[in-house]
Amino acid sequence: MRNNSVPQESDSSVFVADEAAMVGFGQQLAQAISGGEVIFLNGDLGMGKTTLSRGVLQGFGHQGSVKSPTYTLVEPYELEALTVFHFDLYRLGDPEELEYLGIRDYFTDQSICLIEWPERGEGILPVADLLLTINVEQRGRRITWQAQTEKGRQLADKLKSCTV
Repeated sequence: MRNNSVPQESDSSVFVADEAAMVGFGQQLAQAISGGEVIFLNGDLGMGKTTLSRGVLQGFGHQGSVKSPTYTLVEPYELEALTVFHFDLYRLGDPEELEYLGIRDYFTDQSICLIEWPERGEGILPVADLLLTINVEQRGRRITWQAQTEKGRQLADKLKSCTV
């Protein structure tokens, strides 16, 4: 895994000052999504991966709470147009455990998969369309993204105009 703290040529990034800005970025990300995307969320504990996921879900119209699926590994949110699957693989013991979850069934054109701690599922998870990395910067966070597929490139291009 490469060091994501310094953006490369193909990377883009945005500074988020606080929790509200993180949710706002997630909402803008939701507006850029077309369906079927796999998005990896990288960052240390407490960086705001679940907060960003809450913003994505709110951007799709979800009104309820959004909790980290640390113990359940995946939390489904069935929304009007699609289903968002929020994964947290932090407690995954072995990537092979994902096969028992029927992991391949989650990746459809009618779903969005937000995956925290994706490195724990390496070898089983598909290639991400978009890699998002969250790092501390001053008193806020820097979100950096990198496209991995053509669908991811289209999504990344839409995110370049993000303002938070």
